[in-house]
Formats: sequence, structure tokens, C-alpha cells
Amino acid sequence: MSKLCSCCEKWSPYLLSLMRIVIALMLMQHGGQKVFGYPATRHVLPPLFSVTGVAGMVELAGGLLVLLGLFTRPAAFILFLKMAATYFAQYARDAWWPIHNQGELAVIYCFVFLYLSAAGPGPFSLDHLRKCSAAPPPAPAPPPSAPQPG
Repeated sequence: MSKLCSCCEKWSPYLLSLMRIVIALMLMQHGGQKVFGYPATRHVLPPLFSVTGVAGMVELAGGLLVLLGLFTRPAAFILFLKMAATYFAQYARDAWWPIHNQGELAVIYCFVFLYLSAAGPGPFSLDHLRKCSAAPPPAPAPPPSAPQPG
């Protein structure tokens, strides 16, 4: 059992990065439909500066930041707030339970982005590269003390 646990611990940060990338790609598809009509949708494109258009721009921009792992925590927190607002404005008014109002995806996105805002991006990210390159070099060793005249 401990061998399984150590294997899971070893792969956990990489799976966090993989989850972040896949979730961001999925969200960006929703934003792309609202802003560009791509991937193809049967809905009419909303005006760019309507509530839906702005939501699409937030999904695209925030999704891109999360995809790249750049400013992941603040971007994910903004997307968490956006998805919570989406759930209550668009789905919860019809019925409270997500299974009854088709709001499951909004709830899932909401809590995944909340998790990413706390957990961070993982090792495959620009945030990780920035953190590694910004680390200060190790302090030089102090010079050996001079012998005291005796």
C-alpha cells in the first residue's frame, strides 16, 4: 500500500498540471463559442459587450492564463467567481439542485477553479518557471576567518 501511496505522491503535481490544462481547454471552447462562434454553435452570437459576450471574453482570457499556468491563482479565483455567478444567475433560478436545472457543469467548473486557486498550477506552468528563475542564488559562503596572532 505504501508503494502505491508513494507513486501517487510522485505523480500528483503532474496530474494537477494535466487537469489544469484540460479544464482550461474545455472552458476556452465555451468562451470561443460566445465570442467567435467557434466551435460551431446553433446559437446566434451575442453582442461582444453584452453580459454573455463579456462572459465569453472572461472565459477565453482566464482560460488562456490558466492553460499557460500564468497568474494561475488569481485567474482561477476570478473564474471561480464567474462560474458561481453563472450558476446563480442562469441555473439556480429554475431549480435549486444542479441535476434539475442542468447546472452541473457550472458547479464542477466553479469548484475546480476554486481548487486551482488554492493548489496552484503544478510544475508544467509558466508560474513554476517564473518562480524557479526568480529564486535568489544561494548566499556565498563566508570567507574563512583569518588566524589570530597569538
